Amino acid sequence: MTRTVLPLTLVCLALALPGPAAAACYADYKAKQEDPLRLHYGVAELPDNACSRGAAADALRARLADAGWTLLNVVSTFGGDQLDEKRDSAGENFLRY
Repeated sequence: MTRTVLPLTLVCLALALPGPAAAACYADYKAKQEDPLRLHYGVAELPDNACSRGAAADALRARLADAGWTLLNVVSTFGGDQLDEKRDSAGENFLRY
């Protein structure tokens, strides 16, 4: 009995563990502050369920508003494979919000 219980237990544990993480989701966006007018371009990490431009805008709008910024637009959403090429353009706003 012990010989079948241990392998069965290990199989059950393996199935219960989470699989590989889903591909990361990011958005690049433009935002502004008023009085005086300030603009910034940034890159933000998003939850998996916010990987479309519309959902990304909804997710970013609140984050940016908390910091006094107004979202102008989401330029694009993309995976982690494009992250490095956008790092320099985003500067201090790379994964800040």
